[in-house]
Amino acid sequence: MSNFYTENVLAVRHWNDTLFSFRTTRNPGLRFRSGEFVMIGLMQDNGRPLLRAYSIASPNYDPELEFYSIKVPDGPLTSRLQHLQPGDEIVVGRKPTGTLVLDNLENGRNLYLLSTGTGIAPFASLIRDPEIYGRYDRVVLTHGCRFVSELAYGEQLVQSVLEDEFLGEDARAKLLYYPTVTREPFRNTGRLTHLMESGKLYADLGLDPLSAEEDRAMICGSEHMLADLKALLLAAGFTEGNNAEAGQFVVEKAFVEK
Repeated sequence: MSNFYTENVLAVRHWNDTLFSFRTTRNPGLRFRSGEFVMIGLMQDNGRPLLRAYSIASPNYDPELEFYSIKVPDGPLTSRLQHLQPGDEIVVGRKPTGTLVLDNLENGRNLYLLSTGTGIAPFASLIRDPEIYGRYDRVVLTHGCRFVSELAYGEQLVQSVLEDEFLGEDARAKLLYYPTVTREPFRNTGRLTHLMESGKLYADLGLDPLSAEEDRAMICGSEHMLADLKALLLAAGFTEGNNAEAGQFVVEKAFVEK
């Protein structure tokens, strides 16, 4: 088990019947960049860990770790994680990684954080990192879900950032939040791809249409959403970045919502 830390669950919150978040202790030796993911899991009776990749939802300076998860009734790990209680133990990998970090993007005007479902988790880390507000004029957090109840985590997250003693002033000046749902009436409805292609997203926010020359983007969500938005950005002239070379957009392919 030298590749893992053992952490204690501190708090669990169930947002609806399908979504929950939890916070754990954080070993002082764990270092990560806001937006990265890590392998986490539970020990099995055979003495081996059952693992899955999870984005770290807390920012890099937080003394605790936060994770946001779906509940999958027959999922090997999530079917067990959803029953976590304070005091339970989980294992956390020692080597965070991922592409959704600011180092992988060129500087620009507006940064679009494009998420669906629990794909908002790495952006929960990033919008609580003061570096993001120093690099971009606007930080646009979009969150596409099926139902209104699935927006609760993101809505509370954004409110907490806007009211934060240290981040609040910058966030109120630069952070724009655009939630949308696809299966219920709401103030914003439709898939992110359609809202971007039609221009409605930009019109609603009072922003110019997406520009490869000036804007940057990060994408995290379901496989279909990743493919569709990546194709949209490539068609608009964007170049993809990675850990070897910064670009105009980045995609996280190793996310738990696959």
